[in-house]
Amino acid sequence: MANDEVKTPDNMGRRRFLTATTAVVGAVGVGALAVPFIKYWNPSTKAKLAGAPVVADITGLQEGQRLMLEWRGQPIWIVKRSKALLDALPTLDGHLRDPESKVVDQQPAYVLKSNPEFRSIKPEISVLVGICTHLGCSPEMAAEIKPMPYDPDWKGGYFCPCHKSRFDMSGRVFQGVPAPTNLVVPPHHYQDDNTIVVGVDPQGAA
Repeated sequence: MANDEVKTPDNMGRRRFLTATTAVVGAVGVGALAVPFIKYWNPSTKAKLAGAPVVADITGLQEGQRLMLEWRGQPIWIVKRSKALLDALPTLDGHLRDPESKVVDQQPAYVLKSNPEFRSIKPEISVLVGICTHLGCSPEMAAEIKPMPYDPDWKGGYFCPCHKSRFDMSGRVFQGVPAPTNLVVPPHHYQDDNTIVVGVDPQGAA
């Protein structure tokens, strides 16, 4: 009995204090471990900004050139098409899967109003999401009207080397290729003649 602790009121109070302190320290430790996960769950500032509109200056864009930028983690292509490329578009309708762009979620309605074959607000300027609608590869631009290994009657457009899908200079998909739909036209508008804002529809657009 000499080694037995005498349970005096003082000892009991000390024991309760130590037990409570240990519990509090343990809870703080768990909380500290949880902090990195909570921060991970909350969207970062960069992630929030990823959905913000992107402004592009096309002042120096020449015919046949492509300006590439990023919006919402996607490549955006802004291309200035020549008159020859625009004139060739109607001749391709019979070779395309969706020449009139009837799959409505592939483009805003306002890009089809002036001329459905252009799929653009201004005839010469094309704005597309540069991702193949088959498996998400990035097609190559071939903006010249000349025979190509994949098409001896090529009128300019985009060729995906991954699985051989082809699109015209408006992003319309050819028949008989793996890609099921036209390339996406993102929401965009002109802030002025040489400034495009990608990610925002024109004011008053339906």
